[in-house]
Amino acid sequence: MLLWVQRGVWDSRGAASLLKDSIPITDFSASGSFEGHDLLRRGFTSVRSELLPSHPLELSEKNFQLNQDKTNFATLRNIQGLHAPLKLQMELRAVKQAQRLPFLHSSNMAVDTLRGNDECIGFEDILNDPSQSEVMGEPHMMMEYKLGLL
Repeated sequence: MLLWVQRGVWDSRGAASLLKDSIPITDFSASGSFEGHDLLRRGFTSVRSELLPSHPLELSEKNFQLNQDKTNFATLRNIQGLHAPLKLQMELRAVKQAQRLPFLHSSNMAVDTLRGNDECIGFEDILNDPSQSEVMGEPHMMMEYKLGLL
């Protein structure tokens, strides 16, 4: 049994004796508009999570490819049946799993072909030059990081 020390005397009665002789401690935290952020109870605040989108179309643009894929899969399902979107999703998943080494640039041409974007010219085709990339690193370190050796 746990022994409690109360007023310099060993007490074996436990917490019940502490409760009757103790002084209640009120919550000293500020309340209202002057209340500060309590790190121990609420954790760190993230400014990014508190920000709202700056424009109503921002969320739509952020999820454009996902929304376009859903629409294309729904249309494909209505026209050809359930097997067509399932086959295309399986092919997309297989193509995404096959990757180059982490230090080599990949154009993901197979993904663009399956999505039908291989005939479109976008800003990423012009501004995504691998020779101007800032993420080129040491090949050995990048490979060890990918394999989990670091």
